[in-house]
Amino acid sequence: MSPTEVKRRARVGAARLRHLIAGLIALVTVATATACATDDDRPGIVVTTNILGDVTREIVGDEADVTVLMKPNADPHSFGLSAVQAAELEQADLVVYNGLGLEENVLRHVGAARESGVATFAAGEAADPLTFHTADDGGPEGEEGQPDPHFWTDPDRMHRVTGLIAEQVIEHVNSVDPATIRANADRYAKQLTDLTTWMETSFGRVPADQRALVTNHHVFGYLAERFGFEVIGAVIPSGTTLASPSSSDLRSLTEAMEGAGVRTVFADSSQPKRLAEVLRTELGGGVRVVELHSESLTAKGAGADTYLRMMRANTTAMVTGLTGD
Repeated sequence: MSPTEVKRRARVGAARLRHLIAGLIALVTVATATACATDDDRPGIVVTTNILGDVTREIVGDEADVTVLMKPNADPHSFGLSAVQAAELEQADLVVYNGLGLEENVLRHVGAARESGVATFAAGEAADPLTFHTADDGGPEGEEGQPDPHFWTDPDRMHRVTGLIAEQVIEHVNSVDPATIRANADRYAKQLTDLTTWMETSFGRVPADQRALVTNHHVFGYLAERFGFEVIGAVIPSGTTLASPSSSDLRSLTEAMEGAGVRTVFADSSQPKRLAEVLRTELGGGVRVVELHSESLTAKGAGADTYLRMMRANTTAMVTGLTGD
């Protein structure tokens, strides 16, 4: 083969390679554009806490993307957002959050999203919130009259919020099918009704003189009101885990526990148990610390990875802790 022919074939091969590369680039460009268009067209809902995230996903189903900001086993009072997560809030069609001061490091980002025109829904504010009482009444000192954000410990209030979230999704998230959203909400509401009935039956095993609760911090006011318990105190005398107890707080609590004959403390599994363990020393031993999943879901498969499973796990643990069964 002559040198001229070699050069000609080389030019032809190079041209074919350039065409092939150009074709591949075109295909990638089209695919990327299609994917971006699909992502842009797909409606999105951002939820702050994983408890509300689970409930919202049950309502929305496959009708929209639901992004949950709070990781499993996190503390809603102290978790924060990355820059990417903060940006997701302002790009959402709807933001669902607890409110009432719960997500202390996130609420300013929710406010920024609202100011930018994003629809937001404060579930706690729509759940007929209770207010904290004075310390003498078993509530957090210094927070009298402030709303209690922990409404989800009452499944009836979660039932109410379920319907409200559904209506918010229908109103603010384009392209969802209203009939599907309402059907999902109705199905889940039935499960919540069954949960309430089961909890009533379970708590019925606890005698009236043993219905006194001591917790890591004040989180079960709604449950106490709904199912007939008395919250006599908390290791952290506040509605937030970011507060700290004083020696006088612990002394008052131990006196209240001794007066009520209570030897069980319920501590959230996402929090260090050091403060609850202190009571064992204060009361001379014999205090039982029972872990609950009161403010966060667990990772998948860890026993409390949905709201329904969390409530059932907590109910079982509370009944066992109070009755010794």
